[in-house]
Amino acid sequence: MLVESRVSRRPLEQELISRGVRMTHQRRLLVHIIQSADRHLDALDLWQKARQQDSTLNKVTVYRTLALLKKHGLVDELDLLHLQGGRHYYEARTTRDHIHLACLKCGRIQEFESSLFEKLKGQIERERRFRITVVRVEAGGYCDKCQQ
Repeated sequence: MLVESRVSRRPLEQELISRGVRMTHQRRLLVHIIQSADRHLDALDLWQKARQQDSTLNKVTVYRTLALLKKHGLVDELDLLHLQGGRHYYEARTTRDHIHLACLKCGRIQEFESSLFEKLKGQIERERRFRITVVRVEAGGYCDKCQQ
C-alpha cells in the first residue's frame, strides 16, 4: 500500500529520549524504519525490514517497541478498512490529523489533510464540550487510477 502526503514531525527517537526511554540499537533501528517508511507497515513488515539490517532482531522486540511507542502516543495503530484482512498497520503520529483514503480495488492508501477537517473537530469540541485527543478517519472508495 502506497502512502502519500507524509507530514514532517519531530523524530521519534528524540521524543523517546526526551521522555527518558533507553534507546537500544534495535529500538533505534525499528524507530528509524517506522519514521522513514514510505507506506504503512504492519509488525511483520517492520520485522522483515529490520532483519535485513540486524539478523538477531526477533519479533518480540518488534511488538514490545510498538507497544512502547503506542504507550507514549507516538504511533497510531490502523486497520485501514481491513483491506488486508485483520492486519494492523503503524504510522508515526503527526501534528495534524488526517483522513486515510483506501482504494477498495488496488489497496492504495492516500492521506488527506484539510483545514475544514480541523474546523470540524473544533466545532465538535465546542458543541459537545468534548476534548478530542485522537482522531482516526478512514474512507473507502476508488482512486483516480482505478476509476478509469
